[in-house]
This record gives sequence, structure tokens and C-alpha cells, in this order.
Amino acid sequence: HLAGSALSSLRYEVMYLLEAEDATIPGFKDTWAALGDSIVVVGGDGLWNCHVHTDDIGGAVEAGIEAGRPRSIRITDLLEQVEEEQWVRDHEGVALSEAVDDAGGPAVETAVVAVGVGDGIRRLLVSMGVHAIVAGGQSMNPSTAQILEAVERCPAKSVVVLPNNKNIVPVARQVDSLTDKRVEVIATTSVLEALAALVAYDPHAELAQNLASMEDAASRVAAGEVTQAVRDSVAECGPIKSGDWIAISPEGICMAAPTAPDAAFALVDALVDEDSEIVTVLVGADVRGAEAQRVREHVEFRHPHVEVE
Repeated sequence: HLAGSALSSLRYEVMYLLEAEDATIPGFKDTWAALGDSIVVVGGDGLWNCHVHTDDIGGAVEAGIEAGRPRSIRITDLLEQVEEEQWVRDHEGVALSEAVDDAGGPAVETAVVAVGVGDGIRRLLVSMGVHAIVAGGQSMNPSTAQILEAVERCPAKSVVVLPNNKNIVPVARQVDSLTDKRVEVIATTSVLEALAALVAYDPHAELAQNLASMEDAASRVAAGEVTQAVRDSVAECGPIKSGDWIAISPEGICMAAPTAPDAAFALVDALVDEDSEIVTVLVGADVRGAEAQRVREHVEFRHPHVEVE
């Protein structure tokens, strides 16, 4: 069903780094807007990370040539990707274990270590260029030694750490003093912030440049989560019963609801504003397809100016 009408009709994902004068970027974005959607262009100071969904691969690349010098071009057939996804899920166990346990590979200027848990999250992080993943998250904080071990395994002398939880940030910041490598921590408090930062990541750029571009990208994300209450309590939104689904925004718990979609509706409404462009939803493994579709339909109806991923 993923290959049906619910999927974007644009077949290809085109990504590349673009060396171009900042003044050429508005015109470049306008050209891409005529060729496709899901457009992301982030960066500055002459280097841009560019992403688009389109049916016109040649036009998307030629637009980069007109604006400057595209490099590290990557083209993905989204239709094939959807068809292969189940196969990947069925066979990812061994490959993912190897990716997490062995952070080797070709040397890069700047490597990335991220904290995350769950096969889906780890698969996303690895696909975005993360070299080593440390298991951890809410109520499962890794130690400084675990993060240090991951840093030491990275094929680079400079490493960015994405803690993805506010409680792990101070733990990660202790690593730099324990290694000969240069280690910087971007204080991401969610995986969504990390994914945004990784869009701006360039493994061949110096640490300072990556730090600036990744922090800027992460800062533009407003992230929240929906989870289930394990006991009765009281929060800003009022009484919460064990088993209720709660929506947690950066300001705190904004709603308790009997179903996960109802809580997700409240969370989206709290996070989205007129400047928002994309709503990215990371769906839990136990969520039914109909529930995820309800969330998509709510966003499209209440907030038609944003794109839903």
C-alpha cells in the first residue's frame, strides 16, 4: 500500500553538496521549486547541503551547475526504496549490529556519535552518516565511558556528539577532556533535532564548520513526543490517569488523552506555527497504519501550509 496514492508521485530523491555564492541560492531554490518538492537547502558561507524530490534528475543537477559546483551527488529511487523497505527490516539485524559495533571505515575530517535506541531510530541515524551509536534515551542514560568508547572508535580526529536527551548532554560534555580527539557536543534533546542537524553534516568539513551549520539546523526544530502514563499524576494540563496518552511539548505536558492519535493531534497543534514548513513524525513500532494515517490527515487539514513526513 505504500506504493499507492498516499506516496508522493515524485519518484527520485536528489541530494548533493553545492559550492555556490550565497547570493545565488534564492534563484536556485526557485528553480528547484519548479522541479519538485520536499526541498531542503541549508548551509552558508559558500557551502550548501541540498535535497529535493523530483522526476527531473537532470534538471535538478543542472540547476546546481548553474548556481555553482555540485559534488557528492546522491540519487535515490524512492519507489525502489519503498519496495525494498520490508526486505531491509527483515535482514537489518546483523548489518545494523555491525554498523553499531564497528565504527571503522574510511577516514573523515569530522565523525559523528549519536545516542539512540530502537532499530528504526538507529537505522535512520546510520543512514544519515552517523559513525557510532550509543544505546540510550529517556530513563536509560549512557555513561561517559560508553560515549568515550564510541568516540575513540570513530575514523576521525574530530567528533561531534549528538546526545538527543537533555539528561545526557552534561555526560557527553565530559568526553572531550578524556581523549586526544577534539570533541564537541551539540545539545540535541530529541532524535528529530539530531536528524535535522545531520542534514547539514559534511564529513569532509572541519569541526568548526560542521558545528556551526549543524547547531543552526537543530535550533530550527520544535520537537515533542507522545507517550503513555504509567501512573496517576497531575500536570499543567490537569489530572492524568495511568494508561492515558500524554503529549509532551518543549513547554511541558500539553494534553492527556484516551488514544495516542488524540494526543498527537494536540502535540502537532502546539508545535506548528505559521513559520513551520515540515512536520516529521517518527512512528512507534506498535502504531497501526490507520492511526498514523489519522495523524497525517489531521496535519493536512488543520495545517495545510506544512508538508508531512
